[in-house]
Amino acid sequence: MVVMDGAGWHQDVSELKNISILKLPPYSPELNPIERIWRQLKQTSLSNRCYKGYGQIVEAGCAAWNALVAEKDKPCSLVACEWALL
Repeated sequence: MVVMDGAGWHQDVSELKNISILKLPPYSPELNPIERIWRQLKQTSLSNRCYKGYGQIVEAGCAAWNALVAEKDKPCSLVACEWALL
């Protein structure tokens, strides 16, 4: 199963065989926890910077990810939904 949000590059799935597609409703970031991780990375490490090339972008992304996961409870706290714990 592949879970997709409504991003434009996720639209053409007609060629996928033997894969179930679950499309999330529009404007529902609470159902797509990785969006909260990306927001955190962009806000703290990746936005408002100029990179000289693809290699620098990848390096900055990896450094930001490694810094995030080095904080033991940070990733879980970003994706947890209090309303889902009922």
